[in-house]
Amino acid sequence: MAKCKGCGKPIVWIGKIPCDPEQIIYRKENKGSLRVVTPNGEVLSAVPSDNPSTATGIGYISHFATCPYADRFRRR
Repeated sequence: MAKCKGCGKPIVWIGKIPCDPEQIIYRKENKGSLRVVTPNGEVLSAVPSDNPSTATGIGYISHFATCPYADRFRRR
């Protein structure tokens, strides 16, 4: 598994987006507080879901949202 060059934590690449490896269950919502990367690389606005029966799907959180060193790697 790949590791972040900034913080050293494991990451998975979804297309060109580095993501945290843990999958989350989400519900798509236009004004959701979360950006979710789907397995096919689409970025959606969503909210976490604890109920699989109302969930839209399973996805990943971009590592840019959780890495303390993300600004070093963002493209301008």
